[in-house]
Amino acid sequence: MMRSMYSGVAGLKVHQTKMDVIGNNIANVNTIGFKSQKVSFSDLFYQTSQIASGPNEEGTKGGSNARQVGLGTTVAQISTNITDRGGAQSTGNALDVMINGSSFFIIQGDDGGEYYSKAGNFTTDGNGNLVTGGGNYVMGYTAAKDPDTGDYTLQKDKLRPVSIYGAEYMTTEPAQTTSATLSGNINAQDDAFDTKGSGIISTKLYAFDSLGNKYGVQFDIEKVSSTEYTLKPSTIYNGTTVEAGMSAVFSGDGVNADGSVTLTFDGTKGTITNDPAQFTLNITDGSANLPSFASDITVDFSSMTSYGSSTSVSANAGIDNLGAGKAVGNMTSFGISDDGSIVASYTNGDVVTIGQLVTAQFSNPSGLEKAGDNLFAQTLNSGTINYQTIDAAGESMTGGAVEMSNVDLATEFTDMIVTQRGFQANSRIITTSDSMIEELLKIGRASCRERV
Repeated sequence: MMRSMYSGVAGLKVHQTKMDVIGNNIANVNTIGFKSQKVSFSDLFYQTSQIASGPNEEGTKGGSNARQVGLGTTVAQISTNITDRGGAQSTGNALDVMINGSSFFIIQGDDGGEYYSKAGNFTTDGNGNLVTGGGNYVMGYTAAKDPDTGDYTLQKDKLRPVSIYGAEYMTTEPAQTTSATLSGNINAQDDAFDTKGSGIISTKLYAFDSLGNKYGVQFDIEKVSSTEYTLKPSTIYNGTTVEAGMSAVFSGDGVNADGSVTLTFDGTKGTITNDPAQFTLNITDGSANLPSFASDITVDFSSMTSYGSSTSVSANAGIDNLGAGKAVGNMTSFGISDDGSIVASYTNGDVVTIGQLVTAQFSNPSGLEKAGDNLFAQTLNSGTINYQTIDAAGESMTGGAVEMSNVDLATEFTDMIVTQRGFQANSRIITTSDSMIEELLKIGRASCRERV
């Protein structure tokens, strides 16, 4: 009779444990990246009063089964539902990211050890590093800047804390303008060339020096004949201010003594006949406190025409989108692409990959151990770990979104009812067994009175 009471006690304990797990699941229904747990029971060892026997050799008696009395139940396992993904929630926050697959983010713990997480609701610390809500570093590849070229290259030799707003990523290198294009049409009958006009038409080339400062070089075009025009650099501007200490001249074969060039057009076709149709522009600095251009600028005139249509001349930096130069770039925004790359955009048009998130995959992710703060720890049963970028794993990431908890409230509420009923039934075992003991005690007391 006492065995039933202990079976009831065992049943109460396991149902209480199951209720603890259900309560934790429901409490974390809105916890980002949370993975629900499930309790499984198994029966406890048995007391055997008679072992099983087989038929005798004479065939006069058959076999009998064992007689066993169970001693209750115990918790077989508390498993974590790792494989089922939680729903995607769009946040619009560039720092948030979700893994579309079974991989985990790699997080550096407070103890310097390595932990893993599905929660991609990241933020940045005072040094611009990408961290979890608890301040733990998110690990991956970081980009290093080449001091000579200014180009960025991912360092894949080891995992490092990923930086977003590090000082080395806030700006990109400037580049000097090395080529330019003069295009448009010059009409020999334009009023600007006769007594009604100024005698010249002008256009400006905006170019960057080696430090990223932007200057305007004014070109003056003056008519020599119906097919010839002189093009001369005249004034250099820094914004709207004339830089008197700087000057510009054309150099090379065919350049006039005053640093101008002569543009010659075919009188019947209206196309330019200069060969080659480009010259070198040399900008010099006569003042020690003004920046200079480290190299000359090649100016191409090959697309100029002299038709009867209106005059319109423009000068633009770059030839076929090359050599235009750029100012110093200041970071304006960043985003996390589907391969985990962190791509930053800058005011000068640069787009640079400054880092990449690296993920971890396990042969048995269910063997991971929860460590709190949305972190998992590796165990002896979690199996082999592979470090790789998300695209190498055949998966992807979604920026501006997070993975929510995979807790199914309908299932949890159903399990709660079943667990409560199980607990109630096991408590009834104890009270019923107690009643039976009470009855036994009554028999004993009655027997004593009869003897007296």
